[in-house]
Amino acid sequence: MTFKNREEAGRRLVERLIQYRDHSTAIILALPRGGVAVGYQLSLGLHLPMDVFITRKLGAPDNPEYALGAVGETGTVYLNPEAMRAYGLSRSDVEEVVQVQQREIARRQDLYRQGRQLPRLTDHTVILVDDGIATGSTFFAAVQSIRHLKPLRLIGAIPVGPVETIREACMQVDELIVLATPDPFWAVGNHYIDFGQVSDHDVVAYLNLAEESLLGWRERSRSSTASPPQ
Repeated sequence: MTFKNREEAGRRLVERLIQYRDHSTAIILALPRGGVAVGYQLSLGLHLPMDVFITRKLGAPDNPEYALGAVGETGTVYLNPEAMRAYGLSRSDVEEVVQVQQREIARRQDLYRQGRQLPRLTDHTVILVDDGIATGSTFFAAVQSIRHLKPLRLIGAIPVGPVETIREACMQVDELIVLATPDPFWAVGNHYIDFGQVSDHDVVAYLNLAEESLLGWRERSRSSTASPPQ
């Protein structure tokens, strides 16, 4: 399966998550940056609030794109056991990388939330969305971080990922919605026609648009309910 772009992937996920439309305690948490474009479509289609959950990959010494693990914005660090063994590294060996990424997380928190706090997740249904997963490190770090905040239910929404990673993800969330598990799997971007970079500016714009759309929909809903029958 190939998606035209992240927006199309999001609209397809809406179809699979339609039972959560207008859910009173549900919230969408998107992994920036690419996951926010997907999450925006979920917010529009399901009439749910959206925020970000910020995680950062911990890159290998000789290949920053290869994930040894990831760190979440609440401080949870996930380390991929196989990757750490392959490089012969311990937690203390990656501490400097963790600190660098924590500083980047703090920068993004200030920029994306503009003074807002992470929404309350306790006893809420959380839909965690990304534009795809490969090793799954950032997704798993987010799952572990969110679990500590005691959501009522944690649902993963992923357009595409490899079979082994998806199998692991299924065991870590209460429900996983995935659209495609191609084999062989090379990279997330291979399954999109348009996989252009999402900027910090785009993330802020998506968050603002999602909030405006939700407020508008709620206002229209209240108006139609209050209108007397003709």
